[in-house]
Amino acid sequence: MDQLEAIVASGLVKHFGPVVAVASVTFSVQQGELFGFLGPNGAGKTTTINMLTGLVRPDAGAIRIGGIDGTHNPKAVQHLMGVVPDESNLYPELTGLENLCFSGALYGMGKRHRQAQARELLDRFGLTDAAGRRFGGYSRGMKRKLAIAAGIIQAPPILFLDEPTTGIDVASARQIRQLIADLSACGTTIFLTTHYIEEAERLCQRIAFIVRGRIVRIDTIEDLMRHTEGRHIVEFALSGNMTELCERIQAAFPTLQCQAVAGGNIRVESSERVRVGPLVRLLEDRGTEVFEARKVRPSLEDVFVRVTGIEAGAMHQEKEKAKMGGGT
Repeated sequence: MDQLEAIVASGLVKHFGPVVAVASVTFSVQQGELFGFLGPNGAGKTTTINMLTGLVRPDAGAIRIGGIDGTHNPKAVQHLMGVVPDESNLYPELTGLENLCFSGALYGMGKRHRQAQARELLDRFGLTDAAGRRFGGYSRGMKRKLAIAAGIIQAPPILFLDEPTTGIDVASARQIRQLIADLSACGTTIFLTTHYIEEAERLCQRIAFIVRGRIVRIDTIEDLMRHTEGRHIVEFALSGNMTELCERIQAAFPTLQCQAVAGGNIRVESSERVRVGPLVRLLEDRGTEVFEARKVRPSLEDVFVRVTGIEAGAMHQEKEKAKMGGGT
């Protein structure tokens, strides 16, 4: 494998009828890097990952995986990659053990090797007791864990993960994130798509922001977070019309930036220290009950909003839809 670049995408374009799903996307992922592809639903994340893994042919552009041309001969690079799609591709009528053994067979693993590896992965994911149960009867969290196990059964040097923690329980999501971190620490190159901003901030070394099929920024977490230096944020939990309250605050304090956020709160931001007392008095004088005021550490979410123009509330709504079983 190439010593530096595990994945290279150059000018990728994909249309679905009149819709431009991906527009001239270019980036590279270094060997051993955990690279995040971050954007809202419909941004082009899954289409990009499908082109990189050979499931969709690009209309234009070039792909190299491990130094091998994957544009015209995607089968030539399949042995280098494991793929975990956003929707499970395992067989509901097969048991957990049978699904893993079948996945191993597809990669050419010998019977004894794939059986041993399958049992080891079932144990690692806490699925040993469900090994003989049909996959169709698994919970959503169990299905995601088995899908990841199937994607890594042949110990691929490159792993593609498409929204691995969407819509699953907190405990399973935490376990999957720890597994991703462990795989990265062992040298696996990981390409992770997600719309969970805090997940990308926690796991990734570099991130690409993609919006409406175009990459708007690629940088390290460290450099992205420099955008938040010198920013002071206070979040208020209160009663009343959030839009109207923000307008009142901005009119009274023109140097402050104010916006409504998820949960019925408002967020006040400034390049100088935010004085909470005058703000609370302003709100209470107008009959607004202030339940809480707390300082907030600037996060990657703030950078994402600043760079893309997409409000944080839109991303929060997508998370809620995902929890209720909505697709990505």
